[in-house]
Amino acid sequence: MTGSCWRLLAAFLLSFATPSLLRGQDAVVDHPLAVAPVPAPNLAPLRYYAPIAAVSIPPPNRPPLYPVGPSTTVPPGLVFQHLVRGAGIIFSGQVTSIGHVAPSSGQPASTTVTFQVENALRGVAVGEELTIHEWAGLRSSGERYYAGERVLLFLYSPSRLGLTSPVAGAMGRFAVDSQGRIVMSAQHIIAFGADPILGGKTIVSYANFADAVRRAGGEE
Repeated sequence: MTGSCWRLLAAFLLSFATPSLLRGQDAVVDHPLAVAPVPAPNLAPLRYYAPIAAVSIPPPNRPPLYPVGPSTTVPPGLVFQHLVRGAGIIFSGQVTSIGHVAPSSGQPASTTVTFQVENALRGVAVGEELTIHEWAGLRSSGERYYAGERVLLFLYSPSRLGLTSPVAGAMGRFAVDSQGRIVMSAQHIIAFGADPILGGKTIVSYANFADAVRRAGGEE
């Protein structure tokens, strides 16, 4: 077969093959299960951020549940009322003797102080010789008496063991001068500053002091 015949035969066969190839490509694209290529997402490069420091949030600015501090005001007579109503014995007198009782079975060591009662407001009588028993440890902590000393005391009622002490410690003890007047300590002056009778006074007559006691005790 000559060369021209071969060329004619190749052209004839190619004319049948080309549509088939084109239909095969279309079939791939149009096939219902065919998946078109998905372009890669355009992701921004990852960045490193420094950790965020913890932030301290202050508590809400609320007033305290109870007033505190130097600006706290005490209702008139409240502190003195505590002394009066907490005491089982109130009197003024002169110390006549001081003794010591050794501990015994069921009884602790105690200090005995005997007074000659000069003025009685509660629990004792004028002219009575009153002996009280205090826990011996009070003497070492500063609760001391001296023979000849004149005092006015607010004492707790004796305990089951027969012991007593001034109400609220030093607040329940007052010095008495040679004229029988009640001398206020610096602690008393501050604590009783709002009291209508005792407030602002450094020395109070016994009569006025007794009025303050009766008023605070509701005895008026």
